[in-house]
Amino acid sequence: MWIADGWKDYEVIDCSGGEKLERWGKYILVRPDPQVIWDTDKKAPQWRKMNGHYHRSSKGGGEWEFFSLPEQWSINYKGLTFQLKPFSFKHTGLFPEQAANWDWFGEKIKNAGRPVKVLNLFAYTGGATLAAAKAGASVTHVDASKGMVAWAKENAKSSGLEDAPIRWIVDDCVKFVEREIRRGNHYDAIIMDPPSYGRGPKGEIWKIEDAIYPLVKLCAKLLSDKPLFYLINSYTTGLAPAVLTYMLGTAVVPQFGGTVSSEEIGLPVTSSKLVLPCGASGRWEA
Repeated sequence: MWIADGWKDYEVIDCSGGEKLERWGKYILVRPDPQVIWDTDKKAPQWRKMNGHYHRSSKGGGEWEFFSLPEQWSINYKGLTFQLKPFSFKHTGLFPEQAANWDWFGEKIKNAGRPVKVLNLFAYTGGATLAAAKAGASVTHVDASKGMVAWAKENAKSSGLEDAPIRWIVDDCVKFVEREIRRGNHYDAIIMDPPSYGRGPKGEIWKIEDAIYPLVKLCAKLLSDKPLFYLINSYTTGLAPAVLTYMLGTAVVPQFGGTVSSEEIGLPVTSSKLVLPCGASGRWEA
């Protein structure tokens, strides 16, 4: 498992009974987590000192209950600053476990010894975009949500990357990739974090099981002559690491060689010294 253990401003303090107890900077949140199927004693005192609690509804969805929590605050990770805002369906605007991937590809970009162009699809609030830009890459950030792209720009400004070479694109990811192929554009690295289900800006429907492999193959056409890496993340999708390996192994390796490795990614839990699984990532590298 790849573990995001480099955080100082974030920690999973404990997890039990379908929920995780987290510290985001100086604020304590309790949020549901489908992986937490055990019911251990909630001994950590922070269970009784939370600033926000997301209650899941039996009818689906849920709602936040706040106790002295600001509408927005920030946390830092290795020189990056992220603005947090609890919003619909339990999210805060950041997936801390992805830091395991930021560290990995950041080193690859820094050590490449050449300019690196990165395409980040389903790019959300820009964690990977900013990590790649800070490492020295030029990045094209694509997300179908105008609000998420605006939030990512806010994070770039907070991180001192306002003037970094980042292209901000609000578009359906598949249609953008098809247009880039027609334009003859190429990238040295591709990152994608596809949802299990979603809609593009014009109502285009995305269903992971139908759309992911065609997109992986399509994106392979955008790789440059000397590509550096290709990263696929799977959280809500539930795709096993071996599936990610198979997709990259059949879509990228025949043309470019290289190696593929896929693992679960996780966050250390302070109270138990165990690791909370948070999905999987597949990495192809030259």
